Amino acid sequence: MDSQEHAESEEHTEGEAHAVSLRHAESEAHAESEEHAESTRADPDGAAVLAEDFGLKGARGWAFRHVHVDAAPGTVVVIEGPSGSGRTCLLLALTGRMRPTEGRAEIAGLPLPRAMAAVRRISGLGPVPGVSDLDPALTVAEHLRERALLQRRFGGSPRSLLRPRARRAAEARDRIDAALTAAGLDTAALPKGERTSVRDLERLEALRLSVALALIGRPRLLAVDDLDLKLSDADRAAAWRLLRSVAEDGTTVLAVCGQAPGDQDAGTVIIRTHNEEGAADALAETGRA
Repeated sequence: MDSQEHAESEEHTEGEAHAVSLRHAESEAHAESEEHAESTRADPDGAAVLAEDFGLKGARGWAFRHVHVDAAPGTVVVIEGPSGSGRTCLLLALTGRMRPTEGRAEIAGLPLPRAMAAVRRISGLGPVPGVSDLDPALTVAEHLRERALLQRRFGGSPRSLLRPRARRAAEARDRIDAALTAAGLDTAALPKGERTSVRDLERLEALRLSVALALIGRPRLLAVDDLDLKLSDADRAAAWRLLRSVAEDGTTVLAVCGQAPGDQDAGTVIIRTHNEEGAADALAETGRA
């Protein structure tokens, strides 16, 4: 090979190396752009909740009907009523988990029932008996790890699964810590820290854990059933402060209770349900499904 051919060969090799370097840089920039977009999507505004003449009829009658609500993002929406009045069915219908039969509703602009799957993706369930119960045999840490793994597997982008293991673990820990802080659960104060079994938690602590698990997915809508069940007056007040704090951070909250507290602020929306003969039947069918 003469000197001219050698020079041309070197130039060609350098050109290929430069092209590879550019493609690598572009790939990294694209990955960073996707990660930025993902992080932006992961912390959205709360969901507006709109319903007009909303109702659900089961095999034995109406679970609820004639429900009207217009709540802005970041609102606490209280569903108040006695047990058996269809309040849990309404909660599940507004989160895309039960199919309504009359009226219309939109969650963050997503119409129900046509976009039930999309509504489920942006909503998170706190404690809902028979639907999202905690496993009493598992520890707090096991619940948190399981939820973080499910979130990474089903809630993230495919690219996020290719990140280094150490980075994925750090991101999962950050999500868990942020959710625990938002739920007000100090695991260090538990009898055995994160190794405490769910069966050993106080009722308010279990509520906070359920809320934290839901918040790991960074939902736009958080749903909590039976908020005031088996709570002392002091714990009930603490539970409502927790939900107001979540709403103040931007997440819309749906909360079922027997009686709404009298100190709700002006921004709270209250829906009152009444006894309907088909409520228990419709809820049982959903539980079996």
